[in-house]
Formats: sequence, structure tokens, C-alpha cells
Amino acid sequence: METLVLSSTFEPVRPIAWQRAISLLWLGKVEVLEVYEDKHIRSVSLTMPMPSVVRFLSGVRWRARGVRFSRENVFARDGGRCQYCGRKLSRAEATYDHVVPRSQGGRTNWTNIVIACLACNQRKGGRTPAQANMRLGTIPVAPRALAGNLRLTFAEGKVLPLTWRQYLLDFGYWHASLDEG
Repeated sequence: METLVLSSTFEPVRPIAWQRAISLLWLGKVEVLEVYEDKHIRSVSLTMPMPSVVRFLSGVRWRARGVRFSRENVFARDGGRCQYCGRKLSRAEATYDHVVPRSQGGRTNWTNIVIACLACNQRKGGRTPAQANMRLGTIPVAPRALAGNLRLTFAEGKVLPLTWRQYLLDFGYWHASLDEG
């Protein structure tokens, strides 16, 4: 189970393990806003509901970091769409294509990896888009931030806790596919 962490201004920060949320609570750094009604934490001398949503009591200084390069974040940057034909893909259908193939000196980084459907990836093969007479939908760039990055931390098909909904709605993180499942 995970706990949603909010900033002191109620902005979603990220989900964390419930154990980390308990540590922050005992340190006096967060307050519990929502709990899982059917989940409890038990020790020899204490029983308490498992926190679902916590909020930092004071501002937290965050180190400005770039977005980590990962398959999930490339999928998010490209909106889950094949960058050659524009088809919407599930995570299972998505392949990752080197715009400039590694055989031609291409590197695995933000500016050279895009999401592609299997058919387009195979059609392109070990060629550049120009050599394969294909066109990229968007030029790949390293994002400064990913809109809705919070939802990317969950496996496809996993339903987010309803106690999180009101906090995610306010910041545009909730979308229709989170209600499915």
C-alpha cells in the first residue's frame, strides 16, 4: 500500500510507502488527512489506521532535478502515442525506438528515444526516419517536468485509492482511465 504525500499547500508531491509515511508522522513532519478504512497497522501496544493521504506541515525544499530518464517517463512524455503513426498505445504495446539507431552511433537518451508501435518500429528497422521515409510526430526533447507525472508511478490497470481523488482532481492529475478497473 502506498500513501499520497501532499505539500503544505495541498499540492500532490508523490506516493510513498506507508512505512515512510509513518516515519514522517512520528517525526512530526506530516499530518494524516485520510486513512484506509479497511487497513490497520498493528504493533504490540498500538493499533492505528493506515494513512492514505498525508500533508507536510511546513514547506519542504526540493532539489531541482531533471526528470529521470526511464521507459515510463518516455511513455509519458510522448503521451502514449506512436511517434510515427500517432496511434494511442497501451504500455504493453509500446516499444522504444532509437531515432538514430545505435548501429549508426545513436545514444539511449531523451533526445534519441521515442515511443513507437511494433509495426512502425519494425518498418523503420535500423534506419533513421529519413532513411525509412518516415516522419516523427514530435521532436524528442528532455522534459523539465511531466504533466501528470504522479499517475505514472502506478502499473497499468491498477486503481488508485478513492481517498486520493479529491486531492488529485484539484491539480488535474485524475483522468478517466483511473476510474477503470
